[in-house]
Parts: sequence; structure tokens; C-alpha cells
Amino acid sequence: MMFITHISWAQTFTNPLLPSGADPWSIYKDGYYYYTNTTQNKIVIWKTKNLAELKTAEKKTIFVPPANTAYSKELWAPEIHFINGKWYVYFAADDGNNNNHRMYVLENSSKDPLKGNWVFKGKVGDETNKWAIDGSVFTYQKQLYMVWAGWEGDINQKQEIYIAKMKNPWTIEGERHKISTPQFEWEKHGDLNDPNNPPHVDVNEGPQILMNNGKVFLIYSASGCWTDFYALGMLTLKGKNILDAASWEKSKQPVFKQSPENGVYAPGHNSFFKSPDGKEDWILYHANSGPGQGCGGQRSPRAQKFTWNSDGSPNFGIPVKTSQELKIPSQKNKY
Repeated sequence: MMFITHISWAQTFTNPLLPSGADPWSIYKDGYYYYTNTTQNKIVIWKTKNLAELKTAEKKTIFVPPANTAYSKELWAPEIHFINGKWYVYFAADDGNNNNHRMYVLENSSKDPLKGNWVFKGKVGDETNKWAIDGSVFTYQKQLYMVWAGWEGDINQKQEIYIAKMKNPWTIEGERHKISTPQFEWEKHGDLNDPNNPPHVDVNEGPQILMNNGKVFLIYSASGCWTDFYALGMLTLKGKNILDAASWEKSKQPVFKQSPENGVYAPGHNSFFKSPDGKEDWILYHANSGPGQGCGGQRSPRAQKFTWNSDGSPNFGIPVKTSQELKIPSQKNKY
């Protein structure tokens, strides 16, 4: 006699998804979520059918950089993408000196990114070779693009958002184009109070593309992550040329920010994912549970559902309390 058992999991969850983990990213493919976040010295991928059960999910270290290279240290904001039948992981890294942060990419042709070989494809950058972090890729009108946070010059004064076309998943083609710079007061909380850094830095970083019914939005993080004012801003594509800053309209207020009443501070560096049945939209972000906790290991990944406004723009609401029970993303099959 054969017994068939179905794996069951909790139908609700509470944030955070993990006790610690900044810059969370997730992709859903073939029945599984593949998740990653910043671990500083390596790249780890989690695999789970239910993102709410990340704490017990299978995970694998897919890359430990060799010592004494330009990309040995401070591995930040990895993202895993599936492009043209292969897996790619984009990340920023340096040699221990933040001024040398650049973006890099790994490739894996296995069906399962926890299997097969991850091949280091090298640096992904434009010809200026300026400081660059937080690379993300997306396809718009059949063209692959990369967006990232960079410096105009060689000095840490301001982080701005750049975009460029890509020839293939590991090669930028042509010039970088600046499409966002900190301009509003809420984007300019950036005092550092650190003798090893400049006194103040204005920040736009962590760009993520979000599309809805033909509309294109770029959600980014603004102000220093070391402040409680770290928040999400939004650009809306209004013109035809996605590479032209004039085609983008910036929202005058943040679209997601700290909620002291809910005990959530400095929410930011987000990504997006769909529920398994494709019917729900979710935002994945990191935040602190107390004021003044800055950019360290107390940042934890959180997820919550969001909706759409009548004009097609996203409505993220406010960050929910860590004690609030949320329904898990809606599933394809109910047993």
C-alpha cells in the first residue's frame, strides 16, 4: 500500500523572515523561491517553496571570492536573475576600500541554481569605471538594461542612479546615463559623524524596476542607510527614452518610510516578487526594529503585500509591525 503525504506549511507568518539580512532579493521560478541577501564575505542562495519559511529553508554558499583580489571583500546586495536560460548573480564588491566598489557577475547554466557550477564572468561596468553598487537588470521592449547606484566622479560625495543598455547579461553597452539625483529634503539625510568618511553624503541607491500594465516605475532607496530616514522613493517613466532623465518623473514624497508607531525604522533596499499563483504583488525589504541602529547586522528582511492605485502606481502602505500575522503569498494549489 502506498501513502501519499502532502507537505503542509503554516498559512500565516510574521516578519522578519530572518533574524538578520540586508538588501533582500527574491525570484520565483518553477515552484521555488530563490532568495539572497548581503552576507559581506560570500554569496548564499536560499531555496524554498514558501518564503515565509526562509528560516528553515535549504541554502547553499555558491561563491566565496578568492583572497587579495579587487572583489574579495564587502560583497553587497547580490541579486539572482534568470536570463536566456541561464542563472546570473550580480553583486558589488571591493578590496576592503569602499572607494573601489564595482559590480561583478556570476553565471550558472544549471536548471537549479543550487546545483551545477557558478562561473565568475568578471566585472560589469561602463567605460568610466566609476564607483558602482546595487546593480539590477531588467528587460524593457526586448532590450536588457542595468540600473545601479554610482558616483559622478571619484570622490564619495553623492550617490546617484544610473542606467545603461546591456549587450548581454555580463556586458554593458554604450554610455551610462544618470536618471536620478537626490533633490528633496527627505533624500538628503546623510550626516556620517565618522572621521574615516566625508561629513555628509546624499543618497539615491538600490534601484528596482517595477512594471504594471505597461507602466514602468523605478523604486529606489533615499538618504543614508545609517539614518532612520532611509526610505523608498519612486520615478515614473513618462517619456519614450528610458535612458533620458527627462523621461522620468520623481515623486515629491517617499512612497515607503519609517513607522515609529509600528516599530519599523529605516525601511529600504527593496525588491519585488509575485505570489506563486501570480495574483498578488509583494515587496521585500530590510528594516531595523529600533531607532539609531544604522547599516549593521540588525537590519532584517521583511515582506508584505502591496496594492495598486487607480492610476496604476504602486501603493506600498506602511511597514507592518513585526508581531502582525500576515497570510502567506497565495498558492497555486490547495490540498
